Amino acid sequence: MTRNTFAAPQMDLGEYLFQRLAQLGLGSIHGVPGDYNLTLLDYLEPAGLHWVGNANELCAGYAADGYARIKGIGALVTSFGVGELSAINAIGASYAEKAPVVHIVGTPPRAAQESGACLHHSLGDGNFRVFADMYKSVTCAQANLWDASTAPQLIDDTLKESLLQSRPVYIEIPTDLVRAKVPAPHMPIGLSSPDYDEAFEDKTVDSLVSRIKSCKQPLILVDGFTARFGVRDDINALVKLTGFPTLTTPFGKSIIDENVPNFHGVYLGSAGGEAYQSYVQGCDLVLHFGVLGSEINTFGFSALPPPAATVTFDKYSVSLNTTESVPVKARLLSIDTTLSKLLRRLNGLEIPIPQPYPEDPFLPHEILNTLPEPVDTASIDQYSLWLRMSRFLQPGDIVMTETGTASYGGQSLALPDGTTLINSSIWLSIGYMLGACQGATLAQREMAKDGTRSPGRTILFEGDGSLQMTAQAISDIIRNKLDVTIFVLNNNGYTIERIIHGFSEAYNDVQPWRNLQAPSYFGAVSGDASYPVRTESAQNWGELHTILQRPEIQEGKGLNMIEIAMSMEDAPESLCKFVEYLKKRNSGQL
Repeated sequence: MTRNTFAAPQMDLGEYLFQRLAQLGLGSIHGVPGDYNLTLLDYLEPAGLHWVGNANELCAGYAADGYARIKGIGALVTSFGVGELSAINAIGASYAEKAPVVHIVGTPPRAAQESGACLHHSLGDGNFRVFADMYKSVTCAQANLWDASTAPQLIDDTLKESLLQSRPVYIEIPTDLVRAKVPAPHMPIGLSSPDYDEAFEDKTVDSLVSRIKSCKQPLILVDGFTARFGVRDDINALVKLTGFPTLTTPFGKSIIDENVPNFHGVYLGSAGGEAYQSYVQGCDLVLHFGVLGSEINTFGFSALPPPAATVTFDKYSVSLNTTESVPVKARLLSIDTTLSKLLRRLNGLEIPIPQPYPEDPFLPHEILNTLPEPVDTASIDQYSLWLRMSRFLQPGDIVMTETGTASYGGQSLALPDGTTLINSSIWLSIGYMLGACQGATLAQREMAKDGTRSPGRTILFEGDGSLQMTAQAISDIIRNKLDVTIFVLNNNGYTIERIIHGFSEAYNDVQPWRNLQAPSYFGAVSGDASYPVRTESAQNWGELHTILQRPEIQEGKGLNMIEIAMSMEDAPESLCKFVEYLKKRNSGQL
């Protein structure tokens, strides 16, 4: 009698890797082909993934980061050595600002690595670990797929860490292992935290309810990492339920519905005025979510809340700063279930009426109501631009503000509900936003198609100097026929650097470009009805107003590039105030 045996289904390792990424929701992969990754790329399309095909690896890394911030995971493929080092700046951004990006590197065959062969793209010293060692500092997990028997589990574990920690990971796959046979996955990657402790979570919620019931001057402060937690609706529900005065950091802007009456804008610390800073420092309870404590995000550390009163919420922990028996900080709970339980407990409770927040005449929504219309021939100024651009925005838009004057100016935007604002608040690599814009727009298009996100526009505010860093991303936008509106703020060079030091020095100048000719140079087809391209120039308020009123510009289909002439002496007030701190720090006075 013979027994029937069934062999487990097999697949090639390259297929396994891309199938796992597709199962996690990835729809597109960024990157640049190279001889060490070409056979791997053959498996991409059969896995149902779209190859973006970037002009260079830095833009690919930035785009994968922007894609991840919208969709929850991003990926890029580069070649060994030259490709991966071109992308490492972008991966550093992903690590610093917590974007789950999977960086896949095609490496030389194992025999060549073991023999120390003098191969192209290496340093010629036989050391094939040098680049992987560099990546250990900017990724939360690494996997060298050296053995087919262990490679599937390594892939699963590495991808899981990227999502749990919301940070980039690094996967190497040698060319000779791409076609190695491995068992096909039979179940999804488990993404639950192994340390989850429901009893601890319940005890934490008890403590939070107790402190909320007894507080007299509470505050909710929402920071940018909250966007990685998937709890935007619950945070907004908490704001509305408690009625507590609510602020965001620059990094956290757009997470909170700005139209609720207890929202009081971006907290500027010392740059915002003594009355507001005194109120925050006098709070007896601050619920602080998703903290990024950089000097950029806290206006020279002046916007940090009082430590003794602050409860800090991270993705898997709550720091209570209390002498109660609940541990101060432990990675034992989940922010989504903690918030759900807290909202259920608070619903129906008598919540104390907080001390009123100081009246704020500087809220963007309030200023908009009284802002006089400018003279058509008047020059466009930084103060008015951001307030007036608020009227151009629509619910569901992704708004991206490049490092420099745009990032600080964007703090003054009055955002419609459902808007996503993306800025950089610690890495600050100029040029990031143009590359990230391509990735974010692609993610939005995919999510609108599958119904997980409402359709919306992507609107980028980019400086003329920043654009020169990553201009090839415009080519990537055109290649993928993405709907993007780019406002190029042309202030003749690096205005933010001029204000910091060397206002008239040549090192803060840039070569003047004919920016509006970029689409033509990068291959946009004139008159293509399926992908319209429009270029406009605004030298004054009248011209800008006319452009913004056009239905096709408001619709945002195709590529729209609008260059706005601005004075290089002009900058947002919050930037000027921060520069005062920066000059003192850089000169050693602080």
